[in-house]
Amino acid sequence: MIRATNLSKYYGGKRALGPVSFEIADGETVGFLGLNGAGKTTALRILACDLRPSGGSIEIGGVDGVAEPHEVRKKIGFLPENPPLYQDMVVSDYLKFAGELRGMTREELKKRLTEVLEITDLTDVASDIIHTLSHGYRQRVGLAQAIIHNPKFLILDEPTRGLDPVQIVEMRNLIHDLKQSHTVLISSHILTEISQTCDRLLILGKGKLLGTGSEHELATKEGEIRQITVTIRGGSGSDADFRPTARTLLEAVDGVSSVADPYDYGGGTTFVLSTKRDCRAEVSRAVVEGKLDLIKLDYARSELENTFIRLVGGVDASN
Repeated sequence: MIRATNLSKYYGGKRALGPVSFEIADGETVGFLGLNGAGKTTALRILACDLRPSGGSIEIGGVDGVAEPHEVRKKIGFLPENPPLYQDMVVSDYLKFAGELRGMTREELKKRLTEVLEITDLTDVASDIIHTLSHGYRQRVGLAQAIIHNPKFLILDEPTRGLDPVQIVEMRNLIHDLKQSHTVLISSHILTEISQTCDRLLILGKGKLLGTGSEHELATKEGEIRQITVTIRGGSGSDADFRPTARTLLEAVDGVSSVADPYDYGGGTTFVLSTKRDCRAEVSRAVVEGKLDLIKLDYARSELENTFIRLVGGVDASN
């Protein structure tokens, strides 16, 4: 288990983090979500014993991270935002070097190196010099050094930063595989990456912990919002502007909390409805019974995005 209690970090008189408290259970994959400058990297560096906190305590796997940082590092694999790569080294030599720094024997390294190269899909480039690799492969090498000693806990800071769409999918799949045997803590400001990868979220803003829980739990606490987009045409034989009538009948549908100003799109007029539940059936019925032509009806849940905006947007920088 990872436990942080009243964790804080100051640079001079400027607060970068805290105080924050949270726990991560064994086997969980948890995401640190926040805007740039929210304190995510600071928190991860403290947990990885790469940065000493100004106050508070951390405990990882039953070991005090402040009192015994070297013992904690044996239990952790850390992928910083900028991986610590020696560009002139061969991939396999670099990973052996990383393993030796973690106290691995030659026998342990010989077996583990083959496994890690396969896990990270680096076998074909094991004899290549690191600086000749693409950014995506260098990111894989960074991840490989984090898992070479088979740690129980993985801390990944912006693991998909700078990757192209194909590489992002590959990295996401790799993290999904690692979740099966590791406790994983991931930092990102990309909502979709966190949503698709993590079991639980910790939302940070200006050094404060603003919310914690699963995507659904956070959305429920903050008031879950759904959006329905309705594209319609006016009734046949009528040149009159049907928008006021359409808006009135949509606002009257049970479950619709508000209707935004319509806009023309795709040969019709689109209305965006905010709702508290899935009321697509009632909306479509209202449109048809109002003698209007229903062209398109979409339902999109935007729980995480809405929750994130509400939480982060509400931060007072003076606190």
